[in-house]
Amino acid sequence: MSITAEERLMYSVMKAVYDGGIPISFKGSMVLKACLLEAGCTEETRHTVDIDANWNTLSTPTGKQMEQSFEKALQKSGIDLDVRLYRMYGEGRSAGFELVDRATGEILFTMDVDVNRPAVPTRIYEVEGFRFRGAVPAQMIADKLATVSTEKVFRRIKDVVDLYYLSKTIPCDRAAVESALANSKRTLGDFSDFLHRTEELRHAYEKFRFEGGVGKPSFETVYDGALSYIRGFAAYIEKQKSEE
Repeated sequence: MSITAEERLMYSVMKAVYDGGIPISFKGSMVLKACLLEAGCTEETRHTVDIDANWNTLSTPTGKQMEQSFEKALQKSGIDLDVRLYRMYGEGRSAGFELVDRATGEILFTMDVDVNRPAVPTRIYEVEGFRFRGAVPAQMIADKLATVSTEKVFRRIKDVVDLYYLSKTIPCDRAAVESALANSKRTLGDFSDFLHRTEELRHAYEKFRFEGGVGKPSFETVYDGALSYIRGFAAYIEKQKSEE
């Protein structure tokens, strides 16, 4: 599995944030890639153009405080990027930051940061010497299952693709995933859209673009891989419904 120059830069920013002691833990595609690399995945995976993170403190930070914290950490690590807040966080909305090349003014990538959401279990990852704190695999699986189990699956095909990647490398520990769901106050839907509207799902997958020249697996391959994770949870939900 290769890492693009842009992803390498994003990992360097994540390391700078970690080294700077900012109360941040990362999640999303960059952490997923680190997890897959660590597990020995060799398949080329979809590339990403942003960083996702959680900010957790007892106090409520201002946008300016967050912006200045990031800029101080990057400066200390010798990374010549400016950080610009373009979206303030709020109820159900993450803070959005642009990482900008100081010399050219070009926006290189963005960072979405949820503030003081329920804390999730984390661990330390390392990619090519870049160390950072990120969500544990069970939490990533829980987040993706929570989306794929509802009608949102048609708008979040990338989560189906990520479950396919995970199915090839990371055994699904149902107890750990259920604990992660409970800790993050997330619930599962009944997976009916994923299980029974496969032609609509196929259409959504065909429209989904894999960036960076990464080969696109067949829909059947991706669906079957994701289904291997989903099957146990779908059966569990059906059992719960029948007992109500």
